[in-house]
Amino acid sequence: MPGDELLLEGFLAVEAAIEAGWRNVHELVLAEDKRYDRRLSRLRLKAEAAGIAVSTLPREAINDMATGDTHSGIIARVGARQFCAPRDLLPNDDVPFIVMLDGIEDPYNFAGAIRALYAAGVDGVVLRPRNWTSASAIVGRASAGTIERMPLAIVESAEAAADFFRGQGLTIAATAKAEAALPFDKADLTLPLFMLIGGERRG
Repeated sequence: MPGDELLLEGFLAVEAAIEAGWRNVHELVLAEDKRYDRRLSRLRLKAEAAGIAVSTLPREAINDMATGDTHSGIIARVGARQFCAPRDLLPNDDVPFIVMLDGIEDPYNFAGAIRALYAAGVDGVVLRPRNWTSASAIVGRASAGTIERMPLAIVESAEAAADFFRGQGLTIAATAKAEAALPFDKADLTLPLFMLIGGERRG
């Protein structure tokens, strides 16, 4: 596999990558025993409509390529994830809700956070520079494909991100365990909001 290619695994992650357009999808690879699966036939049609090559391989070959065993006979060769500018995370016609995930180390925790934020209707997620390339397949599966749909921006530090979004009129909030902290169900989350969520160690 060329150095600029990665693998995504599983129906939801691959479908999301095709639909969302945040990365180039070079090839959809299906297990031969899935050739007549109706659900995968729809995925094949989406890929072909987008000009993506489609091929089949024996299930054993896909097992050898995949990082896990929950790929369901579906993998895709893809390019690097594309990011947007922080300003582009702000919605044009709605109250912005932006979240920064800072310092999360475990790919499953990262994926779970992205999935929860997507379900909560967050407009976009800010990250510090970090190479998640080696965990792309894990994060794609564990996030149920939402990492492929969520707009992402890269900012050098939490301070820089907070300064930028404060300048755009957003209220800055941070998660904390401190006794003086306000419980989330008591906080007004309907304001234009930039929320900082820390990692497993620093919190």
